[in-house]
Amino acid sequence: MSAIPGNVDTDAGPPMTVPLRHFVVALAFLVAGVAVGVAGGRGGHLAQVHLLLAGWVCLTIMGAMTQFVPVWSGVALHSRRLAAAQLPLAAVGFAGLAGGLLFGVTAVLPVAGVFAVAGVWTFVYTIGRTLADAEWDVTTAHFAAALGFFVLVTSAGVVLALDHAVGVLPMVGVTRADLLSAHATLAVFGAVLTTVAGALAQLAPMFTQTDATRVGGLLQRAETVGYPLGVLLLAGGRLLGIPALARVGGVLVAGGLAVVGLLLARRLLAASVERTPMLTRYAVVAVTLVVWAPLSAWAWWQDPIAYGSLFGHPAVGTLLLVGGVGFVVLGTLYHVVPFIVWVHRYSDRLGFEDVPMIDDLYDDRVALADGACLGLATVAVLVAAIAPVPTGSSLLAGVLAFVGAALFAGNLLGVLVEHGPQSLPVLVGGRFVEESES
Repeated sequence: MSAIPGNVDTDAGPPMTVPLRHFVVALAFLVAGVAVGVAGGRGGHLAQVHLLLAGWVCLTIMGAMTQFVPVWSGVALHSRRLAAAQLPLAAVGFAGLAGGLLFGVTAVLPVAGVFAVAGVWTFVYTIGRTLADAEWDVTTAHFAAALGFFVLVTSAGVVLALDHAVGVLPMVGVTRADLLSAHATLAVFGAVLTTVAGALAQLAPMFTQTDATRVGGLLQRAETVGYPLGVLLLAGGRLLGIPALARVGGVLVAGGLAVVGLLLARRLLAASVERTPMLTRYAVVAVTLVVWAPLSAWAWWQDPIAYGSLFGHPAVGTLLLVGGVGFVVLGTLYHVVPFIVWVHRYSDRLGFEDVPMIDDLYDDRVALADGACLGLATVAVLVAAIAPVPTGSSLLAGVLAFVGAALFAGNLLGVLVEHGPQSLPVLVGGRFVEESES
């Protein structure tokens, strides 16, 4: 079973409906994003990127931070009203952006961008005010940096949306390609992977039950400073067309993620706890980062601005998105969703009656099946990136990814249906008095 954290204050968090609603909506974006990827078509790639990175990953991050920043810091969430309001604004914005890109309706992009900014900035303000009262540590530092990146990436996104609709970039002297490159850099390496690094600094020791080493602590402190700086330099160099600036930033980014991967791998190898879907998927993350980092550092040293090396070495850039970003979200959700439900449904019964443990809430067989499907899809994507593959292999990878995503979403939704206190329609669309209590 998963460890049940002892040093957390669940009373400091929001009502369980707030984070769970984020996760349910994010799962819908996941399935939609994979489906769009399988279907393809004009505008499908950019739409899929927004469905998966913005809709699935970012909404998951928003829900997870809203739940766990107050819980592990022991500081009350700044505003439950704002935490409840951020989801519909961001979800409408992300869906509008994906729809506009998919169907080529550029007029909707600025409107959708405003909704996305409103939702994300509401989240940034709420979590930022909460973090201001929390004790400063490695995780807090990463999350504070990630909030800044969320502001930067959404600001760049709105400008891009306006440029798609009315062409504003020539007036400010920036090309769309340069701004798009900086936008993608800030999104993946800034908002998403900075959050991932901060979360793993908290979750990896908690769930592997391993102690830090002196060398590991020094490396982690160096990464805490160097990685966010590297993201700024890499994005700035790409925006301004300054290879030397981007080159330094790229080395810092690759080095920082190598540290994250190596420290995670060490903890997983030293862990004596039972393997869970969370830790198994974290192992994929560790291997991905360790493989990705040296290849990408070399590619960025050669040419950090080339579009083909946007996410690192061309052979492993997609691997980072799938194995580094996707699997950390998959693994974390396999603990977070059951944990939240278990705490609110069963924790007060522990010791008085037989209750299921956290890992008993989902189906192990389905978790094994979705992991196999998504793992095979990842291997297929990696093989396709480094060698010619037979026609139809991309479709096979897409089908495997879709089946895996559907099984994963169904497994977690099953936790809510069987063990949650409310039906899914009520959870997603209902209005709760407790959410309005600030």
